[in-house]
Amino acid sequence: MRKKLFKLLKILVLSSIALIIITAATLYFSLHHKLPEGKSGPEADELALKIQKAVKHDAYLNTDFIQWSFRNKHHYLWNKSNGTVEVQWDDHKVALDLTQPDNSKVYTEAKVITDNAQKQELIHKALAFFNNDSFWVVAPHKLFDHGVTRKIVNLDDGSEALFVTYQSGGTTPGDSYLWKVDENYLPTSYQMWVSILPIGGVEATWTGWTNTESGAYLSQKHRLAGFEIPISNLRAWNSK
Repeated sequence: MRKKLFKLLKILVLSSIALIIITAATLYFSLHHKLPEGKSGPEADELALKIQKAVKHDAYLNTDFIQWSFRNKHHYLWNKSNGTVEVQWDDHKVALDLTQPDNSKVYTEAKVITDNAQKQELIHKALAFFNNDSFWVVAPHKLFDHGVTRKIVNLDDGSEALFVTYQSGGTTPGDSYLWKVDENYLPTSYQMWVSILPIGGVEATWTGWTNTESGAYLSQKHRLAGFEIPISNLRAWNSK
């Protein structure tokens, strides 16, 4: 009796594993997209410039401060003018120096952290949070960052899209994005080929564009695979 029960359980477990594998494989091949082929050169750069004009990139460059909350969990006050950002999550706060992270100040429950190992761990985490979460706010303003390559891609509907790859910088260099835009070159979505996602070409929307106090145009509504990625308390302003 025990042998029969064990054999039955073994069959059920193996069947469940096989079903999971088949389901995962089906989802992968139905959702996964290959990296698009595109053409680099002046046309790609021209499209990138049109996108940046649509999001008022000049005003963004002159913006002193940007504030936002990401998924209501990570909270930021970025002083763009001096390269520092205050990052808060849970009971932690890091006054992050983006140029020299080791000079950052770290607090937990309002107490200064002096233990170097703990301090470095929280600095590393704050920097990773900032690199990811700020991208969801200012990515269209980073099309000409150092180490970025740009290609123009012709879509099936006859429109053009911009394919950018971040060869260096950030937390996950090598990530790529295919920007889709409307008739005014304002981004509507991008497809992602990123290291943190096993499926390539997953699409995220860029909507809810707002003209901020500094004049920079920023998006605060995103949906990824049907889930909302909320950006709240968004402000951008100048000190004068």
